[in-house]
Amino acid sequence: MSAAWIAALVCAAAGLAAPQAGAQSLSDPTRPPAAGAGPDGEEAPAGKQLQSVLFSRGRKLAVIDGTVVPLGGTYGEAQVVKISETEVVLKQGDDTETLKLFPGVDKQASRRANARRHSPALGPNPQGGTK
Repeated sequence: MSAAWIAALVCAAAGLAAPQAGAQSLSDPTRPPAAGAGPDGEEAPAGKQLQSVLFSRGRKLAVIDGTVVPLGGTYGEAQVVKISETEVVLKQGDDTETLKLFPGVDKQASRRANARRHSPALGPNPQGGTK
């Protein structure tokens, strides 16, 4: 076999192996982070973590640290007194604790929504008057 053929086979083998090596270093973006680690690989803060909120007819549930707790139920020594779309309020004695589903996100109205709400051309006046 000539040296040109050997070089061509080596290049072809290297070209086939390269995509596999690159794919091994990529992580699945839909896979949940490892327990105790945040999305950037840092340790998650200690304490209770609200993971999910579930609503159905006549029933509200919260998932706190993997435990499903109904409205009015208890998590540890605390009672779940409120469940909303983005947070859960726990009460223990005189102390209350609010767990947020997205603790790093503050909900704010957008400028566009505010402009639409106050524009006379887009609907009734929010103060109760007419256009």
